[in-house]
Amino acid sequence: MSFSALNGNHYLLPLFLLFAAGFFDLRAAHDYQDALSKAILFFEGQRSGVLPQDQRMSWRANSGLSDGWTYNTDLTGGYYDAGDNIKFGFPMAFTTTMLAWSVIEFGENMPPSELRNAFVALRWATDYLLKTVSEPDRIFVQVGDPGSDHNCWERPEDMDTARTVYAVDAPNPASDVAGETAAALAASSIAFRSSDPGYSNTLLRNAVKAFQYADNYRGAYSDNANIKGGACPYYCDFDGYQDELLWGAAWLRRATQDDSFLNYIQSNGKTLGADDNINEFGWDNKHAGLNVLVSKEVIEENTYSLASYKASAESFLCTLIPESSSSHIEYTPGGLIYRPGGSNLQHATSISFLQLVYANYLSRTSQSLNCGNLNVAPQTLRLLAKRQVDYILGNNPMGLSYMVGYSNNYPHRIHHRGSSLPSIKDHSQFIACKEGSFYFNSSDPNPNVLVGAIVGGPGEDDVYVDDRADFKRSEPTTYINAPFVGVLAYFVANPS
Repeated sequence: MSFSALNGNHYLLPLFLLFAAGFFDLRAAHDYQDALSKAILFFEGQRSGVLPQDQRMSWRANSGLSDGWTYNTDLTGGYYDAGDNIKFGFPMAFTTTMLAWSVIEFGENMPPSELRNAFVALRWATDYLLKTVSEPDRIFVQVGDPGSDHNCWERPEDMDTARTVYAVDAPNPASDVAGETAAALAASSIAFRSSDPGYSNTLLRNAVKAFQYADNYRGAYSDNANIKGGACPYYCDFDGYQDELLWGAAWLRRATQDDSFLNYIQSNGKTLGADDNINEFGWDNKHAGLNVLVSKEVIEENTYSLASYKASAESFLCTLIPESSSSHIEYTPGGLIYRPGGSNLQHATSISFLQLVYANYLSRTSQSLNCGNLNVAPQTLRLLAKRQVDYILGNNPMGLSYMVGYSNNYPHRIHHRGSSLPSIKDHSQFIACKEGSFYFNSSDPNPNVLVGAIVGGPGEDDVYVDDRADFKRSEPTTYINAPFVGVLAYFVANPS
């Protein structure tokens, strides 16, 4: 256990991370601006719909142009969430919320050109989400049949699998997707408020509408029989819908400063489980992020009626400090946050984001984090986050950047259809469903570099095998990248 004196008090500094694995250089410097640029560029590779003339990921082309036709509505656009060709609304809305929060919290740290690119990436998502709530008492939650899609290895430009539209109509519940959509649109309304107030108002108006649906028809969207077969087992609601109700209300409170949303968070906190499952943050479980978000009002505006949220946020953050008596987050031998299951880097990026946001709240009010036996300075939270960032970018036992296209050593066989199949611009002939298997099974590197994609990452032993078939480790997702945009932006301005 190591301590350092800061400002006359004793604060924990995570020196265990600096010496956790002496056989690789933890001090290697990184070009955070280059990584930020690439992290944003990645979203262009995930685009669905008609691509603009300034599309920089030039190996991609138009796709999904008939999406929504079975409902006689336009559902083109948006993002494919990962390496397949499905548009899942639940993780896409969370991705959008995190892109917006990245801009809100760290946009001022971004170079102007990258801030513009971040806004473009965000608007590609919000334009689509507006379409999903465009009809009264209905929310579109998914486009594409996962069964047929996952049975094929096809470029998005060649898709001939069913583009099934999954919609939830009142009074059927969709509190999770509608609540997350409300959060995404409300957060984005804040992000766009200065640059495009008209669009910001549109986003906010639709955020309120989405939240009303979420609150009026309570329940999980994946409990609907007509949805379950499409959403599950991929993006079922595994952790309950209650957190999305609070999350949506919290973002609407921040966007509107309306006391009705403050009252909602205050009065519904216990009944909706605000004290539950606080040690996770991702597309399915919003509790830790909710608590950090709401803590801003307590820390900066002394809204003590929300003090329980701050207590929960700090309880969560203390679990990340190995020397804390409440520590129970697992780290790999090389220092990476690790949680069992696939796509582990989603936890590393989202948790690092929360650490930096909370550190900002504390710094602005000259406060620290109390972890029982320890007093933790904001800078400690930042150092913990930086360790995760540097690990992802290459300071790890494999010496491998888990961001594609960053540095000279990164995964070349990622689990991603468009990246692994020849570009339609190089191979104009149609590649049918099963014909793509040849490329999936090939040991050759992917012909198209999906620049900026962050893969699922290594196992608990820090080992990563560059294997296209190992989707739990080699598949990138939008919700890994989205919080990392904000994290990288902070370190662009504060590299050391």
